[in-house]
Amino acid sequence: MTMIRRPHHRRRPLTVLSLLLIVMAMALGPTPSSAAGTDWWVPTARPAPDSEINVTGEPFKGTNSRGEVRGFVDAHNHLMANEGFGGRLICGKPFSEQGIADALKDCPEHYPDGSLAIFDYITRGGDGKHDPDGWPTFKDWPAYDSMTHQQNYYAWVERAWRGGQRVLVNDLVTNGVICSVYFFKDRSCDEMTSIRLQAKLTYDMQDYIDEMYGGPGKGWFRIVKDSAQAREVIKQGKLAVVLGVETSEPFGCKQVLDVAQCSKADIDRGLDELYELGVRSMFLCHKMDNALCGVRFDEGGLGTAINVGQFLSTGTFWKTEKCTGPQHDNPIGGASAPEAEKDLPDGVKVPSYAADAQCNTRGLTDLGEYAVRGMMKRNMMLEIDHMSVKATGRVLDIFESESYPGVLSSHSWMDLNWTERVYKLGGFVAQIMSGSGHLGGKPTSEEFSAEAKRTNALRDKYGVGYGFGTDMNGIAGWPAPRGADTSNPVKYPFRSVDGGSVLDKQTTGKRTWDLNTDGASHYGLVPDWIEDIRLVGGQDVVDDLFRGAESYLDTWGASEKHKAGVNLAASSSASASSSESNPFTSYAPGRAVDGKPDTRWASDWSDAQWLKLDLGSASQVSRVTLNWERAYGKAYRIEVSTDGTDWRSVWSTTAGDGGLDTARFTGVQARYVRIQGLERGTSWGYSLSEVGVYRD
Repeated sequence: MTMIRRPHHRRRPLTVLSLLLIVMAMALGPTPSSAAGTDWWVPTARPAPDSEINVTGEPFKGTNSRGEVRGFVDAHNHLMANEGFGGRLICGKPFSEQGIADALKDCPEHYPDGSLAIFDYITRGGDGKHDPDGWPTFKDWPAYDSMTHQQNYYAWVERAWRGGQRVLVNDLVTNGVICSVYFFKDRSCDEMTSIRLQAKLTYDMQDYIDEMYGGPGKGWFRIVKDSAQAREVIKQGKLAVVLGVETSEPFGCKQVLDVAQCSKADIDRGLDELYELGVRSMFLCHKMDNALCGVRFDEGGLGTAINVGQFLSTGTFWKTEKCTGPQHDNPIGGASAPEAEKDLPDGVKVPSYAADAQCNTRGLTDLGEYAVRGMMKRNMMLEIDHMSVKATGRVLDIFESESYPGVLSSHSWMDLNWTERVYKLGGFVAQIMSGSGHLGGKPTSEEFSAEAKRTNALRDKYGVGYGFGTDMNGIAGWPAPRGADTSNPVKYPFRSVDGGSVLDKQTTGKRTWDLNTDGASHYGLVPDWIEDIRLVGGQDVVDDLFRGAESYLDTWGASEKHKAGVNLAASSSASASSSESNPFTSYAPGRAVDGKPDTRWASDWSDAQWLKLDLGSASQVSRVTLNWERAYGKAYRIEVSTDGTDWRSVWSTTAGDGGLDTARFTGVQARYVRIQGLERGTSWGYSLSEVGVYRD
């Protein structure tokens, strides 16, 4: 092969030098402007016209020095609530292929002056009248105290993401009873049909945003199905969106005259379907008692209206009893709800309730327990907000017996006395954005900050961050304005918590919102509200919130990794000091270890009784679970032995209250485990449905 020598170009070094200088200038000089469309966080094809974002600067990426993700978590939002309740309770859409004018318009019956905005009248007071025009004027909505208009337009969510939010839980929401009694609707009231539609539209919203950025997977709105995927999305600087469910009759599990309208098979099919849709957290009951659990009541006139709705749907009103511990359900009160009460049959009235009986008699049913354990098998997270005290206590007992961390309180609807039990399990707590607004307080930044500080010591103790639940589109009420004349108003523009972005007042169409005078009117004002929290609550509160994403994913990740322990006591040899005699049913010792919750061991009716288990061989033992029947032990101890002769006490209590107890102790070698009764909690004997023994 003949080689040809090319002429030597003496100017080549200069060309190379020039190229190097250009590269250095590009690396060290200012980044291209957003207008050039080259910044990864700016879409190349945003619809026009559209809302402004009013944020400059690149969203933060990566992790901190400890490898933790950063960012805020909204643990309770309803992006698609406009599709629930029959489709006409919440007016407007979070996105529309036809553009913002179609997305942000009022319900047809609200025109021309809001006279038929019945739900707006019920929830807001006054006569319900308002200017129905949304885009482009937004004269009267969205507003912090208007609960019937869209607050989750996608561009407003985008502003929240740009301001530091990194996790959003989209709870698919509806209520068949509210749908059935509301005057306006344009679709079925079937709850699962609505849930399916809302899930589909959330994926459609992801596709809609992706199109602006060049195709699938390129947008900032990312639906995630496991904690590892969520972490990766956040490391990329994007928003991880988790699907949840908040509905009153999941899987069709309503009750009529206290008779369940669903089966275990319905629950399994429903959980499998939801999991396939991408749902990873859910409520088992909401607003009305169902076949799974009793609810924590609503208060005042709204509570009366919901109680009426429950009767019309199920034939039963709420029933109350005296609480047995410091926790209690919300007081129902005697406030009237004339519009709702007139729908009751002749001669039927809402019952009155004793002031000292604030707990729902309905707890977690057998079907509810089956659903809880089904969620655990699927490594899903359970929302305990809206559950009655009785139901919540049982759920926490079950989770403690299995060391399962997947428990969430996302918007201040549990009794706050449960907080430490949730943290101790490894669960996650978020406070409703409006402070204790759900509980009747004045929704302000001061109130949110005060509650955050009240629980700060617990978060320090367990090393966790904090969340907020906006509950937007959720009929909750949102933080009110503090006023422009306050001594420390939000000053625009301001920097995001991470310091990388600058946020000015948010403008959509002809309306510009100012948190100081408008309150938290829509989702785009979440960063403004966080700045307000910093001003009234201090940087420590905001720092806890900024650690929220990491803590939420810790709970989720631990739930995914959980594996049920091996019960060493299953089908073990059992003996007892006595067994109650019954000609029709056996209460033999082995009934406590046969794996059947409807059988039990029962002793004679005296204090000094025991149940002994032979595990077959010595093993490390550190946890014993005892599922008591109504006849329980008030004082008892757990003893272990390697030979059945020499016994060692490893755990004891004098304050047993029945239900499901979990005894934890330092691991010891044992072949024999004995439950030694010391004092009965009732006039009967001791009765155990099931006993479990575990290594950890």
